[in-house]
Amino acid sequence: MVFRSMGLKRPQVDPELAERTPPGQHLTRRWPVLHYGDIPAFDPTTWDFRVFGVVERELRYDWAAFQALPRTTVHADMHCVTRWSKLDNDWEGVSGRSVAEAAGVRPAARFVVFHCDGGYTANIPLAVFEDDDVLFALKHDGAVLTPEHGYPVRVVVPKRYGWKSAKWVRGVEFLAEDRQGFWERYGYSNSADPWREERFADE
Repeated sequence: MVFRSMGLKRPQVDPELAERTPPGQHLTRRWPVLHYGDIPAFDPTTWDFRVFGVVERELRYDWAAFQALPRTTVHADMHCVTRWSKLDNDWEGVSGRSVAEAAGVRPAARFVVFHCDGGYTANIPLAVFEDDDVLFALKHDGAVLTPEHGYPVRVVVPKRYGWKSAKWVRGVEFLAEDRQGFWERYGYSNSADPWREERFADE
């Protein structure tokens, strides 16, 4: 109504962008900073990354060893539960699938939990973790992650809302049964599929 009365044309929406934007989201060129708690200090001499739980081989990498792992790149969009979406992100890091293979995940495993500095956790099904676009990122758009975006390592799970892409990750635990993460215990959706608008557990 407003556009007709002012003699203006409705803005054109790029069909491709509309197709890549989940319902209820708006696009942003910026990368908003959202997290719980303070940004943790990073000490490369004490930092480590653990792989444990329902696996054949529990692993522990120090900072030098983790940086030396084979890397992969992923081009993916990011969707935050607070309703912004940032498209066309280029991530570089260690694939989740390669970590699972190195540890020898046992058949009983069905879920994973990411453990992060500050006691933060996030959970996803193993089937999601083993997708080829999930990785432990060290770089974003060619640059080393900044502290506010998870330096030195954050997990990236593009097909889920952004809180599953936990910052400052220090390990991954493989589980036979699901265990809710930090935000899930406060009422957020366990599955967090942005295309289904799975924001909260009671929706």
